[in-house]
Amino acid sequence: MSAFDFADQFRRTPDDGGPDLVVIDGTDRFILDEAPHVHGDALRQPGEVAVVDDRYGVLTLGVITVHGAKDVRVVQDSLVGERALEATAGTFGLRGFHHPTTAEEAFRGVRLVLLRLSKSNDRLDEIARAVARFASPDVVLLCGGVSKHMNLSQNDVLRRSFGDVVASRGRGKSRLLVAQDPLQAAANRAALTNPWPRSVHVDELGMTVVAHGGVFAGTSLDQGTRVLLDVLDDAVPNARVAVDMGSGNGVIATMLARRRPGLRVIGTDVSSIAVMSTRATAEANGVADRVEVVRADAGDELGSNSAQLVVCNPPFHDDTTVSTDAAEAMFRNAATILQAGGELWCVWNSHLRYRPVLERLVGPTRQVTRTDKFTVTASRRS
Repeated sequence: MSAFDFADQFRRTPDDGGPDLVVIDGTDRFILDEAPHVHGDALRQPGEVAVVDDRYGVLTLGVITVHGAKDVRVVQDSLVGERALEATAGTFGLRGFHHPTTAEEAFRGVRLVLLRLSKSNDRLDEIARAVARFASPDVVLLCGGVSKHMNLSQNDVLRRSFGDVVASRGRGKSRLLVAQDPLQAAANRAALTNPWPRSVHVDELGMTVVAHGGVFAGTSLDQGTRVLLDVLDDAVPNARVAVDMGSGNGVIATMLARRRPGLRVIGTDVSSIAVMSTRATAEANGVADRVEVVRADAGDELGSNSAQLVVCNPPFHDDTTVSTDAAEAMFRNAATILQAGGELWCVWNSHLRYRPVLERLVGPTRQVTRTDKFTVTASRRS
């Protein structure tokens, strides 16, 4: 079976009842078609293939169905992608994959790694280092992306960990990067001298921020977060439980816990690297005992009426695509999580004009502060 035949089977029905959407794209097909050419032997041996950041499970199920790979190791940052893989595998009755919990478990001894490139070079760097450090000496890292979002800096990132990096010719709108000859000594040295996650003391905050590669804002203070922190002391001062929805590098959750010793804080994010970063930032600042971190999609794992305060700095990009879907899901779930009279404090880029959406999904909304770029609002759950 070719990747094109597989595409005919692998479709997703949209929620709006419109036509089926094929979630395998040209980049997935390109990766699947080239995999046997760059390392066919690995495809025939159980446990020698790893798949990284597979958006909907296409690469994982494709490499199993099209190429017969077995015991595939899957590393997915997004919980949405992980759920999609599990759901589709159940629909087709397919298994043959598992989710390792550490980088060493994911890459120890693998010989072929298939990776969908994101816009984050830091994410690529952390993955490339781990592959070079733990994988077999003959490993091939096969990376694919949309050509217009790729750049030469990605080649440079890969060359820190691999001796041989080449770019394919474009096919359709996609291009591949093929990295071989892992520089294991350099990767082992970097793990000690310049490790992931990164840890930086931010003087402005008087705290240490810890971040894995690819987490939003890294070890810096995002401008919108800064605006929110400036007014957050006024948010529901008698709150006993607060939720930081979309916790990212953990700055907001950690600052809430530091400023309010009696407050229990729950940080939640759809991203595994954000969950790890939030947890590490809380630990680095001595509040890990009061900051619980949960991996969830817009807080959907949290209980109803379980908090008096929800705070968020919602994203308006899905990787390289502008989208407000995640923000609206956060607002909707915040209304469920909040007790009556509780408030959602949200910072957003002023041009997005979220206030009518907040009024509709949460409740009466007032402006707390506004700068040239950002607006902070408080929405009361009625």
